[in-house]
Amino acid sequence: MRTKPYLLRAFAALLALSLLAAACGGDDGESEGEGTGTDTATPAGGGTIIHGWTESIVSLDPAGSYDLGSWNIVYNVMSGLLEVEPGGSEPVPALAESCEFTDNETYTCALREGVTFSDGSTLTSEDVATSFERNILIDDPNGACSLLSAIADCGKWTGKEIDTPDDLTVTFNLRAPDATWPFVLTTGAAYIVPSEYPMDALQPDDQVIGSGRYTVAEYRPGEQLVLEANPDYFGVAPINDRVIVQFFDKSSALKLALEQGEVDIGWRTFTPTDVASMRENSDLQVLEGPGAEIRYLGFNLSFEPGNELAVRQAVAMTIDRQAIVDNVYNGTVQPLYSMVPVGYEGAIPSFADLYGESPDVEGAAGVLADAGIETPVELEIWWTPTHYGDASADEYAEIQRALEDSGLFTVTLKSTEWDQYIEAALTDQYPIYQLGWFPDFTDPDNYVGVFYSSSSFLNNHYENAEVDDLIAQERASTDPAERTAIFEQLQTIGAEDVPIVPIWQATQIAVVRQNVVGVQDTLDASYQFRYWMIGKTE
Repeated sequence: MRTKPYLLRAFAALLALSLLAAACGGDDGESEGEGTGTDTATPAGGGTIIHGWTESIVSLDPAGSYDLGSWNIVYNVMSGLLEVEPGGSEPVPALAESCEFTDNETYTCALREGVTFSDGSTLTSEDVATSFERNILIDDPNGACSLLSAIADCGKWTGKEIDTPDDLTVTFNLRAPDATWPFVLTTGAAYIVPSEYPMDALQPDDQVIGSGRYTVAEYRPGEQLVLEANPDYFGVAPINDRVIVQFFDKSSALKLALEQGEVDIGWRTFTPTDVASMRENSDLQVLEGPGAEIRYLGFNLSFEPGNELAVRQAVAMTIDRQAIVDNVYNGTVQPLYSMVPVGYEGAIPSFADLYGESPDVEGAAGVLADAGIETPVELEIWWTPTHYGDASADEYAEIQRALEDSGLFTVTLKSTEWDQYIEAALTDQYPIYQLGWFPDFTDPDNYVGVFYSSSSFLNNHYENAEVDDLIAQERASTDPAERTAIFEQLQTIGAEDVPIVPIWQATQIAVVRQNVVGVQDTLDASYQFRYWMIGKTE
């Protein structure tokens, strides 16, 4: 296919190895209580699938979201130029018939002919160009315009970023060589909406227009979302007729709904105790997939005391990751000592190398004393109660305990729900805050460039010119060894500067009724939950 351009040949080989390593790092899916069971059976056609989750939706407009819940729906009701197939590691055509680099800074896509949006209008190159332009110009604090930095800075648009010589041709003019651009096109940030969408505001969620496999039939925020199979979808139709997404406040309520047969699937998020209990239930299957989900603690460097390097380093030295793993998650996650997850090519335990795997209170006290900082240091740490699951409360109580038991810190914990939380965290309102990450695409760049770049979506005021230069170098390189070396260097600098403290890494878990099939096949490193693959055997 022409979607495998010359610039990406070496890069694609590296990515495939990364994905394989990530998969090997998890369970093989055959352990007791986890096997695929009827998930390999042939489904009956049509029907309704009920998906329960504790996630929330920020916005169904690609210009206004950068969270797993929102993007999961975007992936099902809209389309991008390229996509990643289940279990795959390379972009393949979706709205585009083909895409290729014509030189290191020019990427051209030929669109499928005759694709229509759910409102009946024809999708053209103008819609593609407008989708990128409005995402960048709206520059929504909850959006992902930072992912599109290869063509423009957030909030800035000249008109030279994209050429549309005809209705079926789109050419991206990159500001510098960027081997990750085809992978960016597979993310929710690059999904296409009609040019009639407002250019200075987000489209209301109940007026979603897409070209994907489903249409939004009904949406009651926080309660229920109903998706109907799109009869005009340009590709293979879903194997079900509709999907009902049911929202739950607590994982315990979702667990009960699964056990009573009120929902067919539970994907995100359960407590470790919930999972252990459901493994013993013969009516349910507990499925696992490759995981690169991480949790981290972010500092806003414009606030005291996080603007002090010594404070950030002391926090990194004092948090007890293993206690969180053991006491909160019962060993279902693993400690994380880098922003790049274990299993990705180039991942190194940079925080363990610099600060040790266990808390070093004496070392932290020395760092603070050398900087002339009096103790105890007052810390205000924010977390969100529902979005990341019910275990978040225990996790942040454990973080507070470790920091305060050191005698070096006094911690005030504050929390609010996700919709308010995420906007506040990214707009200079929280000094220290909890966040999680799921990969936009399966390459280490998505764990270093996104977080350590001066244009990071975190808006945390961390800037390091050497880091920006190294990110540009790895994106321009097609040499796997060179990229690996750069990723290692970036992780080391990140641990030294500590704008972010990695906490833990987990695999994916979904729980389904015994007659539900297709879920295992969509549990891959992309974290795209593909409703169109899911059916029932009865």
